[in-house]
Amino acid sequence: MRSEYAHLSLIGDRDENQDRAAILVADGVSCLIVSDGMGGHEGGALAAQAAVDSLSSAFLHERWPLLDPLGFLHIAIGRAHAAVVEIGLSLPIAERPRATCAICLVQNGAAYWAHVGDSRVYHLRGGAVVTRTRDHSHVEDLVRKGRISSVEARRHPLRNFVECCLGGTEELTEMTIGRRQPLESGDVLLLCTDGVWGNFDDQDIGHPFRSGAPMEDAVKWLCHTAVTAAAPYSDNTTAAVMQWLD
Repeated sequence: MRSEYAHLSLIGDRDENQDRAAILVADGVSCLIVSDGMGGHEGGALAAQAAVDSLSSAFLHERWPLLDPLGFLHIAIGRAHAAVVEIGLSLPIAERPRATCAICLVQNGAAYWAHVGDSRVYHLRGGAVVTRTRDHSHVEDLVRKGRISSVEARRHPLRNFVECCLGGTEELTEMTIGRRQPLESGDVLLLCTDGVWGNFDDQDIGHPFRSGAPMEDAVKWLCHTAVTAAAPYSDNTTAAVMQWLD
């Protein structure tokens, strides 16, 4: 499998970076993960790290290629939810750390992904969005129903409110698992936290991937542009990308 990978995480204008990311490759199967922590001082960072560690461990203990990628995603996210719940069990429910997450598997020329909350997966082709995940949020529901535009969503007072996440109560969280998505040579899979996509419309987020620049350069442009656009109130800004070259 010929592919190119890159990831970057910037603290932005926050006191702490509560985002985490990982890229894992084993026997021709790739796994990309991002997570955005939610919680007080250190709590969000702990939650995001627990989510990434759990998802990474689940992938590394599989046999590749995965026989049931979609089933794996469901089970792995359930375990990640339990891992985040565990670190907050001694706290009142309202104070427990939480996290969003997005995970994408690539094997045999196809992508499989899942997410919880508002961390996103984008499938890009020629710099244009083929498809992307839909956030578990009230604002995304308003956009989907045509009640507000994507530009209005970026200024909406509830733009940072997510309706489900990893952690909190022990009940298994809601998650969305996509279908098998065939890839063409040159396609890019972008996973990012809201600190990235919150500063771009869908028609613009693929801009750095149109020129054929190395993935590392494209990710640097994307994250640094997002931080600059939101300054002096920019969020943690994290992206992980893979370009399929077979």
